Amino acid sequence: MARILGIGIATIDIINHVSSYPAEDDEVRALSQQQVRGGNVTNTLVVLSQQGHDCDWCGVLIDEADTAIVEQDLQHYQINYQHCQWIDQGKMPTSYITLSEASGSRSIVHYRDCPELSFSHFSELELSVYDWLHFEGRNIDELSRMLQWVKLNCPTLRCSLEVEKPRQGIEALFELADVLMFSRPYAQSRGYQTAADFLNSLNHDGLMTCSWGEQGAWLKHQGMVLHSAAFPPEQVVDTLGAGDTFNAGLISALVNGLSAGLALEQACRLAGCKCGQTGFANLDKAL
Repeated sequence: MARILGIGIATIDIINHVSSYPAEDDEVRALSQQQVRGGNVTNTLVVLSQQGHDCDWCGVLIDEADTAIVEQDLQHYQINYQHCQWIDQGKMPTSYITLSEASGSRSIVHYRDCPELSFSHFSELELSVYDWLHFEGRNIDELSRMLQWVKLNCPTLRCSLEVEKPRQGIEALFELADVLMFSRPYAQSRGYQTAADFLNSLNHDGLMTCSWGEQGAWLKHQGMVLHSAAFPPEQVVDTLGAGDTFNAGLISALVNGLSAGLALEQACRLAGCKCGQTGFANLDKAL
């Protein structure tokens, strides 16, 4: 078991299940609706906790009623959030999600009235108690200061960075992380149509992955590029959070000392299991 700290956001996800995705200007009836905790880093921590790790989250919480949804879910999965930065005013970030039962795909409209985690708050944390730090690639200026702080004060502490979306200046952070986790949309935003070509374009001393949906995922480490096929479920039910689950599977395998190839395969297997169910419960039994 490792002690892992995740730095990023939590959201309120309002999920409307529909039989198929509506066309523009359509009016459709939702089959069901859920309000649940979401957010990339907290999703990853929920999966890591089920894999037997001791997980903490550091992000921003707003003193408002909907925050209880986040707190209750984190408590359920035994994720410690005492290090969070509390804000008196604003609204928890909210994602309005349309989930198609025909395809399992999801479309998201996101709203936020919530500041990002500050470096000054992060710098007060006692990082020496952790075995791994996982950062969501957002809030670039403050995140750069956080990663540099880690390298200066805890140089042996391993850090992973999720790079999901193209954000101005994010490339300057790559050299500050030991593990880089790229998404297909980010690679395509850089003009690449295959994960292997994208990873080969980068010079990085650590480990890099790029997931590519139904085609599986690629990993580059010590000059070698490895591939794992996807492990799709019998029926795709819910792809929301599949990338976050992949990241959790990779971190869990690496922190447990598995080889790069086995870590990649485990991450793909776990993401496939996630796509076959709604939500993140019972992923401790997936592998």
